[in-house]
Amino acid sequence: MNWYVVYTKPKWEKKVAEQLIERGIECYCPIVTQVRQWSDRKKKVEVPLFNSYVFVRLAEADRNLVFQSTGAVRYLFWLGKPAIVRDEEINTIKKWLTTPDQYEISVSSLQVGDKVTLESGPFKSQEAIVQEVNKTHYVLVLESMGCVLKMKLK
Repeated sequence: MNWYVVYTKPKWEKKVAEQLIERGIECYCPIVTQVRQWSDRKKKVEVPLFNSYVFVRLAEADRNLVFQSTGAVRYLFWLGKPAIVRDEEINTIKKWLTTPDQYEISVSSLQVGDKVTLESGPFKSQEAIVQEVNKTHYVLVLESMGCVLKMKLK
């Protein structure tokens, strides 16, 4: 069974995830808490990490079951085939969302092109290459995950 990415109607991520769970389909909609400002107050709101995307885990033959959910629009495709997300990537997202916001970061004069191994945080033990060094931040490339990490310096 593979993880696939389902594109949903705007603002329907949580509803689609609930409907899929009710149908017995394993799904994952990563949620983060943000502080939103209104004219008269601030409020903590839970919003999806990825707008209009929900991850579902099912067999290739069962892919059409997702469309029984009202807000599911289509699958995300990559190179003409439905995009498959590896288990390690889903686990990394889950781990990243459950770790605290504060990390122990120590910086010793890094140069562009240096290879570093991250020692704490959600990407612990991942190797990265320094792409940019700035007074306020570092930009690291995590080649194994195909993403760029911007670390602010305090």
